[in-house]
Amino acid sequence: MTSASRPIALVTGASRGIGAAIARELGRTHHVLVGGRDDAAVARVVSGLPSAEPYVGELTGDGLPSLPERLDVLVHSAGAEDGGTIEDTDRATWRHLFEVNVFAVAELTRRALPALRRAEGLVVVINSGSGLTSGPGGGPYAASKFAARALADALREEERPNGVRVSSIHPGRVDTDMQRALVAREGHDYDEAYTITPEMVAATVRTVVDLPSAGTVETLSVRPMRRR
Repeated sequence: MTSASRPIALVTGASRGIGAAIARELGRTHHVLVGGRDDAAVARVVSGLPSAEPYVGELTGDGLPSLPERLDVLVHSAGAEDGGTIEDTDRATWRHLFEVNVFAVAELTRRALPALRRAEGLVVVINSGSGLTSGPGGGPYAASKFAARALADALREEERPNGVRVSSIHPGRVDTDMQRALVAREGHDYDEAYTITPEMVAATVRTVVDLPSAGTVETLSVRPMRRR
């Protein structure tokens, strides 16, 4: 398959962790726009893919690169996490969580819709288990993820007549730097036996991408077998 004949996928947050694993997985079949903020980190991922290019910019800003005329897959993997009780979370933290986890997703999707409609493409929102349930110490983050799920649910119905499918994937704890920082903040010893790998999330994305267009995976949860 030549680069010109490959379907095109844009993966945000693809310079590390879950996003990088998704970029590598989709890179087997797609031309991948590798999204991220760090030029060097994005370049490292691009160099390991058979057909890819950088998509470097600040998702919460105005300086994003232009999008292709046709886009087959848009994966929102960039995200922010900040734990804390409602009492201890200030307005700036709330704003940051919603800027990254909701507003940036909405704006990039809005800009990409013409290209997605031309391809009758797919939007995949990498959400979280916290987008399904909430609890003490994680309310602000969960609130942003609940909002992202609501965004995806509305978008799915709005774009159904245009042939654009929308999927929300809700991973549990994933073995990433972000997860290690979260566990440390919770005061627990880190044990990767209680996590899934970024590659498992990427495999889930592959399942969604490869589903024939007559069907759509609306919401999918993937979690570790072992739990504390």
